[in-house]
Amino acid sequence: MEQQALPRHIAFIMDGNGRWAKKRGLPRTAGHRAGTQNVMKIVEHCGDLGIECVTFYAFSTENWSRPAAEVNALMSLLGEFLEKNLMRLHTNGVRIRILGEASPRFGEALTATLHSAVELTKNNTKMILNVALNYGGRAEIVRAFKAMHADAEAGKLDFDAVDEKTVQDYLYTAGCPEPDLLIRTSGEQRISNFLLYQLAYTEFVFTPVSWPDFTPERLDEALRDFASRSRRFGGLDKESKC
Repeated sequence: MEQQALPRHIAFIMDGNGRWAKKRGLPRTAGHRAGTQNVMKIVEHCGDLGIECVTFYAFSTENWSRPAAEVNALMSLLGEFLEKNLMRLHTNGVRIRILGEASPRFGEALTATLHSAVELTKNNTKMILNVALNYGGRAEIVRAFKAMHADAEAGKLDFDAVDEKTVQDYLYTAGCPEPDLLIRTSGEQRISNFLLYQLAYTEFVFTPVSWPDFTPERLDEALRDFASRSRRFGGLDKESKC
């Protein structure tokens, strides 16, 4: 696939882990484990393709309402993923960033692991791996405007000069191109409070395949779909006279 046809930034909503497990008579935690194991395959494939940035919706602010046992399992799996793959990601030039509010509910061990991952990889430049954790799109926008207000009050920001670029610079994703492509697995067709500001001109691919079964080959199919689309950003095709 030609480089110019590839997205610079792909965002993933990894849906269907629980349903994948249920179909196999397994507990939901088994589905989450299978889904977590799949992340590295997709990250490495994106790296091989030269994708600049990938963002994974790992845990939303609304996910705290799930049963405590499932939440604890998800946090444990995230910690395991980082501990197992951190040096591999670092060696491959991947910078890890966490999108979302830090929470004492992560626990000391996971908080320390997240901090170590971010610090170790902060100067890497091959690819950015964003992990959206305790993340909500509306909360992100509120946080950005509060930060702008505080900087304006402190004389660090001319509020009358605020434009769209300024807002982008106060979002968690500052420094990343906006997502060119959003992929959501398992058949759901909504964005679920994810990257609300950033998805203004993103192309969407919704696939019925559950996340644990979303292989690099499935990603290539989505990328071919993306490459076939005409992205006009509100304008007209160059060839169009209408």
